[in-house]
Amino acid sequence: MMMPFDDLPPHSEPVLLGPDPQFGEINLAQLQQLGMVTHMGGRTGVAEDFRLIKRPLLRAARGQDGPAIRHGNLIVVTSSLPGEGKTYCAINLAMSMAMERDTTVLLVDADVARPSVLNVLGLPARAGLMDVLLDDDLDLSDVILKTNIPALCLLPAGRSNRHATELLASRSMSRLLDDIADRYPDRIVIFDSPPLLITTEASVLAAQMGQVVLVVEAGRTTHGSVREALRQLEPCRHVNLICNKSATGTAGAGYYSYFE
Repeated sequence: MMMPFDDLPPHSEPVLLGPDPQFGEINLAQLQQLGMVTHMGGRTGVAEDFRLIKRPLLRAARGQDGPAIRHGNLIVVTSSLPGEGKTYCAINLAMSMAMERDTTVLLVDADVARPSVLNVLGLPARAGLMDVLLDDDLDLSDVILKTNIPALCLLPAGRSNRHATELLASRSMSRLLDDIADRYPDRIVIFDSPPLLITTEASVLAAQMGQVVLVVEAGRTTHGSVREALRQLEPCRHVNLICNKSATGTAGAGYYSYFE
């Protein structure tokens, strides 16, 4: 049975811990126990599923199937409601993409009200995205964490702020996204976003992305919720769906499918 990562309690205020505050040792053994994708996990069912899911996203990011998409390398993963598995999918997608040759991945925890990416990866809270938006003297490079996976870096959510929606819609955020998208052409940036029907931050963030991945929990998410989520994503031209937690031959097993 998959962990409802979106229901994890949020971290307290960010702190800088350890001998190197810009390095995070991801607990790969913990991820394997949770049934997630890791470079040492072999050809598991989940790993194969995310190999299929990532391929069209990578092709679109690189303009291999048509005209280049503006900010096509910026991919936001969201859902209609909490608990549908968006954080699980965002992390697995990032881990799978980090296995690609000539590709680096930045995983951003943009669920600023209830950040959980670092918690799932076995890391303490750190300064991050919101701190950069709030402090003109703080640079993006000051808060990005290198990890024990050479091709994967992390950008934590940072401190919470009641004006998160306005900050994510600000010119500072637009400039930050331009910098993230253009600084490293081979970098794929995956944002773990808040749910669309719970907060306003998600639709604001999605409108600035090149590609959107909407996670839908099989057997739980109603058609009405999906329709409303897609209505909020109407400004986004490249929206993809992942059908998550649909049963296969083994009870409780997870299966993921991709639809353009």
